[in-house]
Amino acid sequence: MTKPTPKSPPQAQTHDDLNPDLDRMLSQMGGRAKHAATSDSDLPEAPTGPHRCGTIAIVGRPNVGKSTLLNALIGQKVSITSRKAQTTRHRITGIRTVGATQFVFVDTPGFQTRHANALNRSLNRTVLGAISDVDLIVFMVEANRFGPDDAKVLAQLPANIPTILLANKLDLIHRRGDIAPWLASMQERHPFAEYVPMSAKTVRDVKRVFAICERYLPEQDWIYPADELTDKSERFLAAEIIREKIFRLTGDELPYTSTVVIDKFEEEGNLRRIAATIVVEREGHKGMVIGEGGEKLKRIGTEARHELENLIDGKVFLEIWVKVKSGWADSEARVRSFGYE
Repeated sequence: MTKPTPKSPPQAQTHDDLNPDLDRMLSQMGGRAKHAATSDSDLPEAPTGPHRCGTIAIVGRPNVGKSTLLNALIGQKVSITSRKAQTTRHRITGIRTVGATQFVFVDTPGFQTRHANALNRSLNRTVLGAISDVDLIVFMVEANRFGPDDAKVLAQLPANIPTILLANKLDLIHRRGDIAPWLASMQERHPFAEYVPMSAKTVRDVKRVFAICERYLPEQDWIYPADELTDKSERFLAAEIIREKIFRLTGDELPYTSTVVIDKFEEEGNLRRIAATIVVEREGHKGMVIGEGGEKLKRIGTEARHELENLIDGKVFLEIWVKVKSGWADSEARVRSFGYE
């Protein structure tokens, strides 16, 4: 996408309902605590003024809440979630058009360096590719926490793209004033354009993100129709939803090196006929997915089918098999064959 010359970004600001002591500290930092709560009426549905459109990458270490935030911003699940690290494995685009502005959010896999197999190298390439050509980066961390994994992600961010520090899970901080020294330390790590302490599970906080991001998006035509929510196909979403159910229902028992391949996807009016294969690395993993008497696999299929039927507002006939492909996650060729970058 060709980017117009961006406007000079405003002085770094912090957005949150925080106490006066924190407000004073942020003023000394060069920012200003600003109440930016947004109600439904603050998000105009009718376009007013020139069109704006831009791409916003959401990046951070695994399990920091990126996919939860994306789904909340779009108002519908377009990115799967679970407690297992590396649940997101693809560049997931979520689109929301508010008034005259179209926000194109990009959810990315959690960048990590603990495992160096082919799958993780692919996921890290996806992250780096996503942040190379965007208008704005949302760097997501947990409020009051910044560890080595966060630092490794921050080191990858390009200096020429404005970056917002989004401190998620603020609801877990009992005394809001305790976050002030941490915010001051974060300013020393990177020249963030904005500081946004929030909770991705709080509706008001999520709505504030639109107003904060909008000023960094260029004036240009929309990329997608106004009612578009994602650029991903139903076939892709079917594989993702099945994989989400695997992760949620197997918990920590099953290593993250499992994937889903859609072998057949046929449309007959409001009916979808889907055949899928769950690929695992070991025979023991296959048993974890199938469960005693096939009960776990049956539940995975049932929950996935119900969610798909709600998604398409139609009927789904779903068949699932489980196959073993030893070492697939450490084979560049097999990783690519399963649709990873």
